[in-house]
Amino acid sequence: MSADRPEPPPHAASTGAAASSAATAPTADAPPPALERMTPRAWAVLLVLSGAIFLEGLDVSMMGVALPSIREDLDLSTATLQWVVSAYVLGYGGFVLLGGRAADLLGRRRMFLLWLSIFLVFSGLGGLAQDGPTLIAARFVTGVAAGFMTPAGLSIITTSFAAGDARNRALIVYGAAGAAGFSMGMVAGGLLTSIGWRWVFFAPVVMAAGILVVALRILPETARPARVRQRVDVGGAVTVTAAMLLLVFGVVRAPDVDAVLTVATLLASGVLLAAFVAIERRAPAPLLRLGILRTGALVRSNVGAVLFMGAFVGFQFIVVLYLQELRGWTPLETGLALLVCGIDVVLAPTLTPRLVRRFGNLAVLVAGMVVAAVAYASFIGIGADRTYLAMLPTFVLIGIAFALTYGPLAIAATEHAPDDEQGLASALLNMAIQFGAALGVAAVTMVDVAATGGPGSHAGLLDGYRAALVVPVVAVALGAAIAGYGLLRGRRAPIAAGA
Repeated sequence: MSADRPEPPPHAASTGAAASSAATAPTADAPPPALERMTPRAWAVLLVLSGAIFLEGLDVSMMGVALPSIREDLDLSTATLQWVVSAYVLGYGGFVLLGGRAADLLGRRRMFLLWLSIFLVFSGLGGLAQDGPTLIAARFVTGVAAGFMTPAGLSIITTSFAAGDARNRALIVYGAAGAAGFSMGMVAGGLLTSIGWRWVFFAPVVMAAGILVVALRILPETARPARVRQRVDVGGAVTVTAAMLLLVFGVVRAPDVDAVLTVATLLASGVLLAAFVAIERRAPAPLLRLGILRTGALVRSNVGAVLFMGAFVGFQFIVVLYLQELRGWTPLETGLALLVCGIDVVLAPTLTPRLVRRFGNLAVLVAGMVVAAVAYASFIGIGADRTYLAMLPTFVLIGIAFALTYGPLAIAATEHAPDDEQGLASALLNMAIQFGAALGVAAVTMVDVAATGGPGSHAGLLDGYRAALVVPVVAVALGAAIAGYGLLRGRRAPIAAGA
């Protein structure tokens, strides 16, 4: 698997899968053939894996609503509070690439079940935490678990369903579940926090246990290639994990430290990434085949994921502060106010597949980015007394944007990867999503702090919020431009659309 391996042509994942299967000579029983239609068993597999990504999105989103209550109960500073979110992102972003490759090399089902179990345990430990450092440590390990679990689950989908309509439909449903987790998490977070913020940690334990029990019975066995057993890329794993940890650490710490320290951290990350590239060029079985990064559609979809998710998480961070700390709304009121964002739960599995078949995946993706830009822009002019009816269109548009964007991003990021690299492609997408979340929170925090006028006054807080809300608008506008470029490129040269 060298860096100069020729790229598979667009829509030829199944061809690559066949060649890969012959080359890897699985020692276990061959996996079942790719599903070409949505049978009851296919739906069962899809719903289990969709439940896991729903849980992951729910966990992240609920935390955002619970932050003010956590700060009050544990007496945390704003800087420490940010780490309740950032520690999860740090663990996820630092280990997701390793997690994706581990799924390809060690078995997707095995990795999914193992790390779902670890996710369950450490989510429960977070709910038992009595101080900030313990809570942050639990969140870090939970993030690591998600970094291994999520690409394993996504790659099970992309290798279990045949390329084309079946896989696209499965990915859109899967994306809808992830988006629903993010949107419904704001509601669930408000409901659970009104009982006690610790339930934000305990509820995922119950849900993860249910998914684990069903997954043990439903998920298909996946073969493990014999060729990788004695050729693990340890050097690549160590350098890329350290590089990603430093990269995410530098980003999330940026609002709280001197610029010199941030630059030094990012430079150190860059040095490690350069070392990683050098190792991968020479490794007989590289952790990351560098040639996969020459696939234009994959690169554009990952950049789009950074921008889209960064915009959403940054927006959510500011809106929760606006509603709870400036307007005085309770967590329950905040969650109910954001309930309408969950419209994507209905639209994504019903409307989005039809739109993709009618207009193409990239056209739907561009539309979703544009809708998101309109949504965030409509909130910039917030005042201290804006009514809920005035805010409602923004929340509706966010739900529509998620329905149009999340699933198509997953399709674009994985459709050109061969089966033996589906875990890697899935990991790159999930790394982009988590890095985008870290970047979004850091960016809006920096702008908010810089633009806030008189501390503690409504006018000062509003100045900060309004300035910070420009960040999500710019991010999704860039995302729309990048996706639009891919759309135009595909129309001009259909054969090379994935290049």
